[in-house]
This record gives sequence, C-alpha cells and structure tokens, in this order.
Amino acid sequence: MTKTVVRCAWAGSDELNVQYHDQEWGVPEYGENRLFEMITLEGAQAGLSWLTILRKRDGYRKAFASFDPRRVAGFDEQTVETLVLDASIVRHRGKIESTISNARTILALWDQGLSLKELVWDVVEGKPKVNQWRSLSEIPGATSESGQLSKRLKKLGFRFVGPTTCYAFMQAAGLVNDHETRCFRYQQCQNQECQNTAI
Repeated sequence: MTKTVVRCAWAGSDELNVQYHDQEWGVPEYGENRLFEMITLEGAQAGLSWLTILRKRDGYRKAFASFDPRRVAGFDEQTVETLVLDASIVRHRGKIESTISNARTILALWDQGLSLKELVWDVVEGKPKVNQWRSLSEIPGATSESGQLSKRLKKLGFRFVGPTTCYAFMQAAGLVNDHETRCFRYQQCQNQECQNTAI
C-alpha cells in the first residue's frame, strides 16, 4: 500500500510546483547570487502567480546572467530595451530596471565590506525561525521581521521589496520554516535535513 505524501496546500498538483516545494522552498540559502535571484523573482511575482514565475525561471537565469550581480549591474539602456521584448521573462520595464539597480546596490554593499547574506539573515539573528502553522489560512502575508527587512532594503536603494514580497522571500530562502506542520518537509527542515536537492 502506497503511503500518501502530505504537502503544504499551496503546492497543489502541478509537477513543477510540487518539485519546487519538495526540493527548494524553505531551504536556508546563503549564496549571494541565489539570494539576488530569489529577491528578483519574488519581486517579479507581484500581481502574478508564483507558478507563472517558476515557469519563466530558466528564462530569467539566461536573461540576467545567472544572477551574477557584477554582470547585471553593467546592463545598459539597450539591454533593457532588449529585455522588455523578451517573452521568456515578465516584460515589465520597472521590474527589469529594478533588477539592474538592485544589482548595483549589492555591489555597493560589497564595496562596504558587507554582504546580502549578512543583511537578510540578520533579521532572524542568523537562524531560521520555525513556525507552527497548521493550515495555509494561518500563514500571514507579512510579519514584523519582513517589514524590518523591507525597510532596511529600501533604505539601501533596493526596489520591489515591500513587506509582503520580503516575507515571500524569507519563506523561500528558509529564513522561516513556514511549511505546514502536517507537511513532510516541516520536520525535515526543523531537523536540519532541509537540503536543496534541485539541479
């Protein structure tokens, strides 16, 4: 008899979404390029479904040089015009320009001897916060920590980083364990078995 795998309700049945939930979402992330990618994609999601963004993720990685801040910071107006016509990403000029300006802000951080990792993880004192949500309806859209992160990022010059976007980022990057308590990934993440197994 096959045992039923219980997942968070938002994972649904779409294969790509389920794979993302099972392998990536909620895994603590510390790499600068990956954190930049995650902030970018959560900002791009504004007004859209996450699945839409997930389906375009490969397009984003190609369009934005695998989210290397140094390369993206060098994008010029001609590159923006090209990207606005690129159907493999969300063709929103403001979101495209914000990705480039955010890359430049990251470089400015590095120049000061700081890192994006230190900046975002400081909000949870360097350790994932473990929540105990029983259902999707209990999970907030934003928290005091995400508001704090949003304020901090905006002060530095980051764009498309409101409190709700920041909380979605915190969930995705594993700053909080927001898997529902009944989900098989909840205990794995709590027991530090939460590894990113995506290719």
